Amino acid sequence: MHTISPPRPDDAAAIHELVAAYDTAVIGGPDSTLQDIADELAEPGLDLGTDCWLARAPEGRLDGWAWAFRTGDSDLVEVEVIVRPGVTGLDERLWPAVLARAAELGGERGHDAVTLHLGIHRADAAKRARAAELGFAPATSFHRMRVDHDGPVPPPAPLPGLTLRTGESEEVRREAYRVHQEGFAEHFGFVRVSYEQWHARRQASSATDWSQLVLAHLDGRPAGLVIGSDQFLPDEGCGYVATLAVLPACRGRGLGRFLLRHAFAADAARGRKGTILHVDSNNTTPALGLYESAGMRQVLAVDIWERRL
Repeated sequence: MHTISPPRPDDAAAIHELVAAYDTAVIGGPDSTLQDIADELAEPGLDLGTDCWLARAPEGRLDGWAWAFRTGDSDLVEVEVIVRPGVTGLDERLWPAVLARAAELGGERGHDAVTLHLGIHRADAAKRARAAELGFAPATSFHRMRVDHDGPVPPPAPLPGLTLRTGESEEVRREAYRVHQEGFAEHFGFVRVSYEQWHARRQASSATDWSQLVLAHLDGRPAGLVIGSDQFLPDEGCGYVATLAVLPACRGRGLGRFLLRHAFAADAARGRKGTILHVDSNNTTPALGLYESAGMRQVLAVDIWERRL
């Protein structure tokens, strides 16, 4: 019989081993690093005592990892249950705890219902079937895109009226926050948060490098931004575009393509093997086409399943 308990920060290595075993069974190799897991456990707003569960076999091996995470003050709760391949019966114990806590998280913010999001590797047929049994349905898909850099990448030609500033200062970060909130307002799963929440989440991540935040002004006014990070540096040797946003009023002027190619050139100059990003296949802007036309290719697909609880 497995013992269920909350995690501690020093459980990161055991959780990483479990997640790597699951990923290897589904997609052929690990898809996270030990630091990724440590960052998850340190996520602002995640209460390890109430929002997460570990399941250990009698001999001490970690066989289950589950969590429910509320996004800001919204009714959106991200959920996950991972069970070691070949272990049976544990899934049925963890999911009720996750669903019950998700409902509580919504109630704590005054919501009478919550929207659950569950990410599933496209290759995981068993998890898709389990999600359907639990009342989830496919909502959208995120594609991981990659372009390789075989040497220096020339920077893009400057746009008329364009100036760039990086994110070391508080002023730039606050402007970048406003651009992000407005630029992503219509995107799937977007939740408006305060500047303090936005900043704290990035500040808590070991992958954050504020010098990789680039804020673009057109004709003296904020217009777009690209936020890079080191998330895929330890395992892939690649840069990562965590966010690329252009304000609605500034679209159609080539700024998105400029910022993308600016990120490519910057990553190549840092010695990165390539650049990775994720894109919603149902994006309100034609982002997937932009990335493909810039030479990026899909290397992984994750489907987001949704349930109203």
